Amino acid sequence: MSGQRDLAHRLLTAHGRTFAADAAITLRDKPAPLWQLLVLSLLLSTRISSDIAVATARELFSAGWRTPGHLRESTWQERVDALGRGGYRRYDESTATRLDDAAALLLDRWKGDLRRLRDEAESDPRRIAELLQTFDGIGPTGASIFLREVQQVWPTVRPFADELVLKGARAAGLPQDAESLAGLVDDDFASLASALVRIARDPDLLHASGDEPSA
Repeated sequence: MSGQRDLAHRLLTAHGRTFAADAAITLRDKPAPLWQLLVLSLLLSTRISSDIAVATARELFSAGWRTPGHLRESTWQERVDALGRGGYRRYDESTATRLDDAAALLLDRWKGDLRRLRDEAESDPRRIAELLQTFDGIGPTGASIFLREVQQVWPTVRPFADELVLKGARAAGLPQDAESLAGLVDDDFASLASALVRIARDPDLLHASGDEPSA
């Protein structure tokens, strides 16, 4: 167990930066950063590189659309232009519409506050995922991304690990269930989950850091 704990901490240090942090989201249990995480999850849901999705999220937030209310004050063309500046060109027009729809739904149904969605779901990750998928553009992948990251500030959904996290754990030779993985890093499971997602997508990261699983 100590060897696995050491490995988990090395992976966390080397690759554990969350996608929210990459997108300059200071994640807290507050309406604005939770909205920003929803936007990032929507952007990461399409068949586009995570680097482009993150850069595009930063562009949207730099434009001042850090709350659903502010986004709704933008025009469709302004959103298309911002998405293009971020490199999100293949999906810029449809995503400009989806972002406005998401903001409208969040404001109408949950008063702009995703904590109300969590409370409606009684903090059940499966129910939260179902409600998240009422946003156009958020499917199972986007819901999993949101839950992976939000567990940093929503302890009632922790530990959450989707198939991509468990695939990374398998590649690294770590336990393949959320409870055991979380036990390796105490309260910082969101960061370990991010590291394992990166390992799942690029197992060569293990070789580069000398953390190959033992035979």
